[in-house]
Amino acid sequence: MEQDNSVKNRRIAKNTLMLYVRMLALMFVGLYTSRVVLSALGENDYGIYNVVGGVVAMFTIISGALNSAVSRFITFEMGKGENAQLNKVYSTAVTIQMILALIVVIFAEPIGLWFIENEMTIDPSRIPAAKWVLHFSLLAFVINLMSVPQMASITAHEKMSAYAYIGLMDGFLRLAVAFMIMRSAGDKLILYAVLMSAVVLIVRISYGIYCRANFNECRYRPVFDRQLIKEMFSFAGWNFIGVTSGVLRDHGGNILVNLFSGPAVNAARGVAVQLNGAVQGFVTNFMTAVNPQITKSYASGDMGYLFPLLRRSSRMSYYLLFMIALPILFNTEYLMEVWLKDVPEHASLFVQLFLVFALSECISNPLITAMLATGRIRNYQLAVGGLQLLNIPVSYVCLKLGAMPEITVVVAIIISQICFFVRLLMLKKMIGLETGRYLREVYLNVIAVTIVSLVVPMLVFRSLPSDFIGFCASVTICVLSALVSVVFVGFRCEERKELINYIRRVMK
Repeated sequence: MEQDNSVKNRRIAKNTLMLYVRMLALMFVGLYTSRVVLSALGENDYGIYNVVGGVVAMFTIISGALNSAVSRFITFEMGKGENAQLNKVYSTAVTIQMILALIVVIFAEPIGLWFIENEMTIDPSRIPAAKWVLHFSLLAFVINLMSVPQMASITAHEKMSAYAYIGLMDGFLRLAVAFMIMRSAGDKLILYAVLMSAVVLIVRISYGIYCRANFNECRYRPVFDRQLIKEMFSFAGWNFIGVTSGVLRDHGGNILVNLFSGPAVNAARGVAVQLNGAVQGFVTNFMTAVNPQITKSYASGDMGYLFPLLRRSSRMSYYLLFMIALPILFNTEYLMEVWLKDVPEHASLFVQLFLVFALSECISNPLITAMLATGRIRNYQLAVGGLQLLNIPVSYVCLKLGAMPEITVVVAIIISQICFFVRLLMLKKMIGLETGRYLREVYLNVIAVTIVSLVVPMLVFRSLPSDFIGFCASVTICVLSALVSVVFVGFRCEERKELINYIRRVMK
């Protein structure tokens, strides 16, 4: 058993490394791309693209619930070793996604057009361009929707090399698009929307070709299994609440900012989301490698491996994100000026708050995966999804009372913490999770790491010059402080021994 767990851990490490290579390349490409796009489009058009894209993304309320169902069912069947059932699950998922895509287009097109014309704060001269953005954003959304079964299969098989290579292609295509709009003489906003849809299509075709060539179950055939459809829709139906709350929190907040502050602040929020997404990629990639093991462990009933995996992956997720976030939090304004030159107002504070929100959320990610793995999510979604739905009304009241637009993220942070404790209590009841041990080894652990890490940077930061030398010194101090704190405060004794043994092997 110990040897088997060691193999699983090595697989996680290998897949994580592959995804990190992908992520590092995409982070630099993505950050540079956003700079070029912001420069080419200008603050207003960039803000329009983000807020209209947010309107389309609202319809992931419909699709996102089923997306989680597809991923869970494919990975769960692999964990049970039911290979014969895999093709049935895959084919059923494709059929459902095709029907869903049609429904989304029928409803999203007229609703989106009405919203642009009647509710959004947009210069009247740019409304026609905003409508074209809506059309092509919808097209990209539908194409992405059809990619879900293929991506779920790649993740379930833990073939992260394919995920990495196709992701790299996606990033460099987006960079090419940025340079193309820089040289365009026409309406750059419309051209950007068209070309981004083309990129999504190319990526979708690539996923399809790879899956068909490597996975036997990825051969679509028309099937109508009433029981399977019922199970998937039952799972998706309750998951709908959670997806709704997440979408409304992220994209509803974007729309609220537009209503109260206008497109320029949307641009600032969009830039912050872009940077946060790049940084959060460290955790996302780690969890992409870990999630299949969580679901498969639950499916096979291996709780002896599952519980330590949940605790360890929660801590490691936080450590990975914190070591990147800490130097950014201390040097936000300098980084934004180097990155964008002309920094939109509110952008720096949005960046800092989104990073804090990401740190708050990352320790919950393994718990969410474990909850979804059980398939018994009704009570969970009613409780956690209901809490997250409070983001929009609470943020609206705050903005109405005159709060700054950043309040939308502050509210999300507070509710995120409440949701973490609710998840713990529910998993204790559902799978017997040791909540006391989880709080000691994860929650109190990361708080201690954070406090110790902050001491030295806070003492020396104000004495450093506000130039490149000072920036390099600050980053070095932050990273070293975080690293020392993680190793000597965060790591358990056996983890420190593993690290020392690994360093010795590398040195030899």
